[in-house]
Amino acid sequence: MSLLPRSAREFGSAHYWERFFQQRGPRAFEWYGGYLQLSAALHKYVRPGHKVLVVGCGNSELSEQMYDVGYQNIVNVDISEVVITQMRERNAQRRPKMSFLLMDMLQMDFQDAQFQVVLDKGTLDAILVDEEEATLERVDRMFAEIGRVLQVGGRYLCVSLAQAHVVKKVVGYFSQEGWMVRIHQVSGSEDGVAERQFVLPVFVYVMTKFRKVPGSVQQIFEICTEEQDKPVRVETAEQLVEAVKERQLYALLRSQLNKSPSADHVSLDLCNADTGKPRYTLHVVDSPCVKPCHDNHFAVFIVPQGRETEWLFGTEAGQKQLATSAGFRRLIVVALHRDQHYEGMESVQAQLSGKVMELAPPGLPSHQQVPFLSVGGDIGVRTVQHRGSSAMSGEYLIEDVKGDNMYYFRRLIFLSNRNVVQSEARLLPSAPPKGQKKRKKDKKKQASGSTEAPLMSAGQAIDRSFLCCEHHKAMVAGLSLLRNPELLPGAQLSVLVVGLGGGSLPLFIHDYFSQSRVEAVEIDPSMLEVATRWFGFSQGDRMKVHVSDGLDYVAELAAAEAPPRYDTVMFDVDSKDPMLGMSCPPLAFVEKSFLQKVRTILAPEGVFVLNLVCRDSQLKDSVLATLKEVFPLLYTRRIEGEVNEILFCQPNPEGKLAAPEILDMARALERTLRRPGQAWDSSYVLSDMLKALEIV
Repeated sequence: MSLLPRSAREFGSAHYWERFFQQRGPRAFEWYGGYLQLSAALHKYVRPGHKVLVVGCGNSELSEQMYDVGYQNIVNVDISEVVITQMRERNAQRRPKMSFLLMDMLQMDFQDAQFQVVLDKGTLDAILVDEEEATLERVDRMFAEIGRVLQVGGRYLCVSLAQAHVVKKVVGYFSQEGWMVRIHQVSGSEDGVAERQFVLPVFVYVMTKFRKVPGSVQQIFEICTEEQDKPVRVETAEQLVEAVKERQLYALLRSQLNKSPSADHVSLDLCNADTGKPRYTLHVVDSPCVKPCHDNHFAVFIVPQGRETEWLFGTEAGQKQLATSAGFRRLIVVALHRDQHYEGMESVQAQLSGKVMELAPPGLPSHQQVPFLSVGGDIGVRTVQHRGSSAMSGEYLIEDVKGDNMYYFRRLIFLSNRNVVQSEARLLPSAPPKGQKKRKKDKKKQASGSTEAPLMSAGQAIDRSFLCCEHHKAMVAGLSLLRNPELLPGAQLSVLVVGLGGGSLPLFIHDYFSQSRVEAVEIDPSMLEVATRWFGFSQGDRMKVHVSDGLDYVAELAAAEAPPRYDTVMFDVDSKDPMLGMSCPPLAFVEKSFLQKVRTILAPEGVFVLNLVCRDSQLKDSVLATLKEVFPLLYTRRIEGEVNEILFCQPNPEGKLAAPEILDMARALERTLRRPGQAWDSSYVLSDMLKALEIV
């Protein structure tokens, strides 16, 4: 026999509830959990001496259990004569001070200001089933009656699933009346009875009646989640509604993950309870191919600070590979956020232990030990050296991070795209002053993951011989496509680089090609300052920066009576349009009319090198087709583990070389670059960079 209504509107009818309780009988029906689930919230807001009105009491045992622990001044009302009769008979002898009255709460017989608490467990949800005019009028009458019978300073406690339209109505009505509105998440509401009935968490709206003051209304909104002892104030009703929605989505996510492995990439933020800012980002990665055994169900991997942008840790494909390599059915990959202080690995584990267990896979054995994994056993080091703001690029920061070896790296991060390293340079090791050993205290700080990094300083020297970015290495390797590679380092190469960033690419070319003349174009004057102050960049006779829009600068050169001819033109410029499927370069840089201007300033045997970052396959095909129209000879080099693809474009189709010839030229260039007295990193194997070169 079904006890569910045929339509949601039936929840608001007296006829439905008469039929419901006749069919169900005297057995208690606990909407949204019982007294054990709600007791913490009730004890917080209701005192034993308060006079309490329970509206829509049904045959719930909540009033009886409250009575038995000392709340004996309780009046219950309901529109169902059947249930009121049942409850009177059930409580007449055991609870003589508690009354049950047949009454419509939309038109109650009580005097004004008679109660200090009105308690509603699911009744509002049963009435506010839609947002039609008639329904909203009934709710307004209900709220008006509750406000009438409550004393000033009294509270209306409403237990609810907090559907969006219900929260919107509650918050809107009572805030306009000048009441304080708090939404309190019921602790443990997703366990026990409540979990069997509902996936969503249970909330208690706590509306405190203030005396209404004519004129402006001061609106007070607060939320208290199950993780927080103290309520957090928010500024607007919209923020309060959004905070509730986030808790509901988290509950749905937990339910999904607890039932079955997830085929989708699941990520969520854990925020600092005091500030509301993200503290941890959790990526839940399931590996169906791993066969479960007694100890490989579940693990947590802490990504060291500063390494969250690496392919293995920062991409979906990399995280899947990490989970498979680790050999666990479910791996939670945890990234630590900037602007947050972390004491060390033990502290991070303590903060995460409770939350990660909520995301455990189905079938996890009880009392299973969940290992916390990391690289090197610590949480890494991240030091913010500088914060700034650019009119063109927005807020940015300069940070130093510890790599996977003893080296430190300096990074430029645009906060509008904080998961992307805009520029990066390796720092030269700094030794302590002569005769002075490194203090033990500094070693301890470094091992604990403190943001204080004793090996780093703001003025520490940049290793100009090292290119951090793989795509920069490929762009340099493209110089092998020029003629006479044996002469390149000593030749008077003319190079134009559009997009300065930290300046590492033009600096490398300037330093290794001793007779080269390098010009860089940068649209943002703030970036020239950043490159000079923080990345060791400097101008000179052979290095010149033009602060200009790259589009305008190239157009002016091409329009000159005698256009200059560059041996190499390189584009490494990012797009500021987040809606475009191509983040490098801006679309205008690959339009046919502009590419023709680039060809005009390129030497006949020169090479145009383009860093392309495009996730839209159709757009990418269109860009390649346009490039082919202007540059008949087109090579491409994909960067493994990244979206970047380096394109080498030449205007002379007769200059096509076979793969062995290209590799020979690359090896020759390597030999001349490894000259005595010049630093050289073993990772620069240009021939390796060109092995995967493809002709488009």
